[in-house]
Amino acid sequence: MRNIGHFIGGKNVAGTSGRTADVYEPMTGDVQGKVALASRAEMREAVLNARAAQPDWAATNPQRRARVMMKFLELVQRDYDKLAELLAREHGKTVPDAKGDIQRGLEVVEFACGIPHLMKGEYTEGAGPGIDIYSMRQPLGVVAGITPFNFPAMIPMWKFAPAIACGNAFILKPSERDPGVPMRLAELMIEAGLPPGILNVVNGDKEAVDAILDDPDIRAVGFVGSSPIAQYIYERSAATGKRAQCFGGAKNHAIIMPDADMDQTVDALIGAGYGSAGERCMAISVAVPVGKTTADRLMEKLIPRVESLKIGPSTDPSADFGPLVTAAALERVKGYVETGIKEGATLAVDGRGFKMQGYEKGFYMGGCLFDNVTRDMKIYKEEIFGPVLSVVRAKDYNEALALPSDHDYGNGVAIFTRDGDAARDFAAKVEVGMVGINVPIPVPIAYYTFGGWKKSGFGDLNQHGPDSIRFYTKTKTVTSRWPSGVKDGAEFVIPTMN
Repeated sequence: MRNIGHFIGGKNVAGTSGRTADVYEPMTGDVQGKVALASRAEMREAVLNARAAQPDWAATNPQRRARVMMKFLELVQRDYDKLAELLAREHGKTVPDAKGDIQRGLEVVEFACGIPHLMKGEYTEGAGPGIDIYSMRQPLGVVAGITPFNFPAMIPMWKFAPAIACGNAFILKPSERDPGVPMRLAELMIEAGLPPGILNVVNGDKEAVDAILDDPDIRAVGFVGSSPIAQYIYERSAATGKRAQCFGGAKNHAIIMPDADMDQTVDALIGAGYGSAGERCMAISVAVPVGKTTADRLMEKLIPRVESLKIGPSTDPSADFGPLVTAAALERVKGYVETGIKEGATLAVDGRGFKMQGYEKGFYMGGCLFDNVTRDMKIYKEEIFGPVLSVVRAKDYNEALALPSDHDYGNGVAIFTRDGDAARDFAAKVEVGMVGINVPIPVPIAYYTFGGWKKSGFGDLNQHGPDSIRFYTKTKTVTSRWPSGVKDGAEFVIPTMN
């Protein structure tokens, strides 16, 4: 039985609150460890460590900060297989999927290695008579990230890599469901040469979250999770004068035009809808075929593919997906399926009865597929976060365009078509933050920005890419004039460039 504490001041420390949570192994259903849940006092200790260490780190030149990131990349690659196995055992996703989780995080670390260029300001010589103006980016100080269970490697790295590269100290509050990988990443950052106190990992629940939001020394908060909590964190951060970027739920649509390559489309829907047991904020959970003929062709090909999905333990490299993260998550998803049936949707494939031989206590569920879902149903309105795909039939292109545009969520959307004009029109008009054209999971690469609209995102700046540098820095602008160019006598009007 593992006991997981916190990582504060460059070392692992035991929890002192007396409160813990179980860490499960989803593929067996067994408890594999206990994680400490921090008190406000423990969070404050981490913040004080970060505050003390941050000025020297900020004074370290950007090239040296980048070298720490480069060494961290090397160390994660060294431990890649071990990290992926640990992630899979705590989360439930397959080992190949866990490796993808790590890799997408590393790509943002690679982006952060360019911090000497990314931190550059601007300079104008001779902006006025004898006047030069320049700007510079400076770190905020102590910042924090609150990250979800579904990407325990990727999203922490999305948060702490640019923040630390910019010269900030970082407090990470990962999900208490799978804390092992975030703790290990912090250890590797120290091994890479990061000074103690610059990256602290504090495990916990709402008490730890509220301690972050109320702490006067934390200047910015990044969050990924459900929309109600995203809105809560955004509003409470704003009330205490903190910057906040908070990303919530999703209901990602895939529009299938009549001219789409149906075999490629079905392949895309299977991977995007059922990969990682649907526990992705960018998962496709709604397929929208345009026209009856398209819908019938889609269902004809989808049903046997969903029925043949291979569910297995996280360690099975041939499995399409593994178990859900907890027993509670499994029951919640099954509850949504039951609701869909009661609402009148057609359950074309029912995976609720799936049992994994030899792993009967694991949190497994087969793929489910609904047809004839309508926009007034709960299973359409709400994020299910499980291996459930809903088919909503649209009469024409305009109806299909309206579905994701009118939905409360606006994270990602995809269109499958061979018509460039239709794709261009769709990308321009759809009211969603990230768009894929024949790409089912339109997660931008690391040097572009990631973020949804409407209830999927709260805040003005997004994750990774240039927005991350803007979010974790403040701009200072200096207007300079030297005595040789100064006129005698007081001036009583506002300075201008005349």
